[in-house]
Amino acid sequence: MSRVLITGSSDGLGLLAAKLLIEQGHRVVVHGRNHDRSREALEAAAGAEGAVTGDLSTVAGAKTVADEANKLGQFDAIIHNAGIGYREARRAESDPGVPNIFAVNVLAPYILTALIGRPKRLIYVASGMHQGIRPRMDDLLWTKRTWSGGSAYAESKLCDVLLAFAVARRWKTVLSNALEPGWVPTKMGGPSAPDDLTEGSITQAWLATSDDAPAQSTGGYFYHQRPLSPNPITNDIATQEQLLTECRRVSGIPLIDD
Repeated sequence: MSRVLITGSSDGLGLLAAKLLIEQGHRVVVHGRNHDRSREALEAAAGAEGAVTGDLSTVAGAKTVADEANKLGQFDAIIHNAGIGYREARRAESDPGVPNIFAVNVLAPYILTALIGRPKRLIYVASGMHQGIRPRMDDLLWTKRTWSGGSAYAESKLCDVLLAFAVARRWKTVLSNALEPGWVPTKMGGPSAPDDLTEGSITQAWLATSDDAPAQSTGGYFYHQRPLSPNPITNDIATQEQLLTECRRVSGIPLIDD
């Protein structure tokens, strides 16, 4: 039995993963951006051990989630599932200077990774939209470019893979992997999305708890429980380090090495 924290688990893939893990006998802590959403998550994921609350669009909110998680004790796995989708028509900010897509999709997982006691496994939910993207590492906050919600989302998901691989390289005692769930019919994906919603959540749960050899690897990228080649730039150490430097600059929080 494992103890698993899942961010963004009041609906969609995060909730499905929570339900699946609970059915399998694991201890699950859910997350909501406010107390209403956390309550909804606890009601929907019957049998969840508890909830943490915090708005991941702000540095302060991400720190609150980390503090609440640490008060609950050690986790075996953390699934970084919370995300904002590609339909953001304008560059919205909660923290000044930081677009919400970057804040929730990239900066929050970085902060939680840096501040929560290290689990045995870290899982970062990415997207197939990261393929083919060449990130602007000098403009991850989109202050120099004309805003594009789709491009900002795709770039943020590439950053999630960069983060997963950077952690895998730096932390030798933690299994750190990324996955793409497919284009699934969630609020983010929309009702016409063609992929299977259940399959996306199964891969999250599998990476968090399975004894299968692939799930016990690190620095991998998966789709429906099978390894998949990510955008080649995600393996570039210099680009990984650029992302960590920018996240540290924006958040003021370092990622400590082993």
